Amino acid sequence: MPLEKIAAIKAKILAIKRTKIKGDDDLQPGALEQRTFVDAEVDVTRDIVSRERLWRTRTTILQSVGKQFAKNIFSILQSIKAREEGSQRTQNPSQSAVTSSAVSYLTRPPQVISGYNRYDQERFKGKEETEGFKIDTMGTFHGMALKSVTEGAQARKMPQPIPQPIQQPVPVIQPVSRPISQARPPPNQKKGSRTPIIIIPAASTSLITMLNAKDILEDLKFVSTEDKKSLGTKRDNEVLIHRRKDGGLSVPYRIIDNPLKLTPDDWDRVVAVFVQGPAWQFKSWPWSGNPVEIFSKIKAFHLKWSELPLDTNVQKWSVNIMNLDRHRRHLDRATLQQFWEVLDKYMMKNKPHLRY
Repeated sequence: MPLEKIAAIKAKILAIKRTKIKGDDDLQPGALEQRTFVDAEVDVTRDIVSRERLWRTRTTILQSVGKQFAKNIFSILQSIKAREEGSQRTQNPSQSAVTSSAVSYLTRPPQVISGYNRYDQERFKGKEETEGFKIDTMGTFHGMALKSVTEGAQARKMPQPIPQPIQQPVPVIQPVSRPISQARPPPNQKKGSRTPIIIIPAASTSLITMLNAKDILEDLKFVSTEDKKSLGTKRDNEVLIHRRKDGGLSVPYRIIDNPLKLTPDDWDRVVAVFVQGPAWQFKSWPWSGNPVEIFSKIKAFHLKWSELPLDTNVQKWSVNIMNLDRHRRHLDRATLQQFWEVLDKYMMKNKPHLRY
């Protein structure tokens, strides 16, 4: 073949190769190593995808293994259809009975077999038998007094004697005896309070007044009366504080500065008094206003600045002294905490019936 024809054939072959994708067989030696990393990953991915098999589709994933649509749903639809047809046309008694029984059987909820329940004993047979002990299993003690419960059913069912008229010229009505369990207190009688009472001086020169008593006794922080007045705090006739104890508990205490309004029952709840110094503070008090006898019944405390001298009357009386430092205010809490420690011991010994 002439050289011109051979050159034309080669040119035609090269032109055809440009329109085709080269395979691995068409690569020249050394060209495989020159491919990029991305090209190699594409080949691996294509190989993995070619081996994949379809396991579940969006349709097969909704199909249940233990339920059959035709068996469960169609039975409900058939019962509804039978019910609607039965209301539209009149059936004979035998057919209506069969249809109604079939519908009720298909529509009634499944019966759940319950096991043993200790709180549902009434449904068991023989519940009224208590082995001859005559126990009222349905009885209740709601609304009954403690004495009525402890005396038993015989005291509650005690027959009241019928009053017998006495053969006398003047008719006398015999009182009907009632059991003790039926006794009730008068409706207007109040139950005694158990809230302790603390009395403080009414003088404005005292370190503790009605303005700062809550800060001192509840928050264990001293705030002067002048500071409370500058803040616009109003003075109350009495203050109710809550003493916080360990465990998150709080005990209420009533703070007053006018003991003349107390009743004899209230005086029994007075547990502490803050002494200012002069004896006229106890004028018109019980026990003849004698401080010595008063302090034998009530625990006495005296709050003062540590640098000031002690009052002469306080020195002679049985009073617990609490000194506050004007400059080291961080010691206030420890000093005021001693008040509650001493008062708890006193109430535990002398006033155990009150809350503390």
